[in-house]
Amino acid sequence: MAKEGIGADWPVFGPYSPGVKVGGVIWLAGQIAPDAGGIVEQTRASLDKIDVLLAAAGVSKHQVTFVQVLLDDINNFTAMNEVYGAWLSDVEIPPARAAFEAAALPRGAAVEIVVQAHEDA
Repeated sequence: MAKEGIGADWPVFGPYSPGVKVGGVIWLAGQIAPDAGGIVEQTRASLDKIDVLLAAAGVSKHQVTFVQVLLDDINNFTAMNEVYGAWLSDVEIPPARAAFEAAALPRGAAVEIVVQAHEDA
């Protein structure tokens, strides 16, 4: 099985791939949007980036199997969860998820979202 990189149309900051695909499994690096505004806008913008990367990998949010959400303040969970829930509103079986507070996120982001998907899901 060959490892395939999934590129982004936006700058990445560091030696990593925005996404990697191997044998039908897709791993996306954590997506942030610190310049988008508050937690609601950052969550929406991060999910928009995820949609772009999933499409580049040939899948959609319907094939997402696991999501990890990092928040700089766990008190933002409800606001993030409302946007996240709307994003998944048409998905029959939502992915498994973990969400927790991190001491700090890259570039001062309020939220970072990591996704795993599978072509056969």
